[in-house]
Amino acid sequence: MRSEENGNASYRQSLREMPADDRPREKLVKFGPGALTDSELLAILLRVGVTGENVISLSQRLLREHGGLTGLSRVPLAELCELRGVGEAKAAQLKAALEIGRRLLLSEPDQRLQVRSPGDLANPLILEMAGLEQENLKVITLDNKNRVLKMQTAYVGTINSSQVRVAEIFREAIRQNAVGIIVAHNHPSGDPTPSNEDVTVTTELIEAGKLLGIDLLDHLVIGHGRFVSLRERRLAFKD
Repeated sequence: MRSEENGNASYRQSLREMPADDRPREKLVKFGPGALTDSELLAILLRVGVTGENVISLSQRLLREHGGLTGLSRVPLAELCELRGVGEAKAAQLKAALEIGRRLLLSEPDQRLQVRSPGDLANPLILEMAGLEQENLKVITLDNKNRVLKMQTAYVGTINSSQVRVAEIFREAIRQNAVGIIVAHNHPSGDPTPSNEDVTVTTELIEAGKLLGIDLLDHLVIGHGRFVSLRERRLAFKD
């Protein structure tokens, strides 16, 4: 998706004054949704602005104040309704659209997702896990082409080496004859910086995987809108 425009001076005019090809809805019809910025897509959902602020300016303000689409998705419905220029109807439309997008992303891992890079998994995981108030540890099993076989939650609550049972982590992988696994957990604080405990757990799982013949391919730590791959940081992973 394209980045936001630099500045919004051209959007202070009303939509009627804009060239037809620059209006979000007409632009989508002519060039497709991939040609639109986040604010233009949001403007189509919101439809109208408020006095002194057209719908694109309103969309840019909402994205700027709440940290983009990911941040906006975490704003509770009641709080969205109170935002200037939103209200209950727009808030409901926005929540519905974001939920559709979230469900589409979450439907991929169990169906057809092939993991070629940490981001392939991290993007849907951020949508699912970034707003959780407790730590969740997920285990993703993979076949010999790194295609996701299954994704399941193994633990809820603080994740540490004394809690995590190796047998529980690898149980589904053994049952499915999986070649590898990836584990992922969230930091409710929003900061995905791996802790010493995260590295310890990863080291133990790597060693257990060697004995079982099932590779631990990565450990992802999910934060608010971002993630860290322990393999990319070379934390616990030596190769």
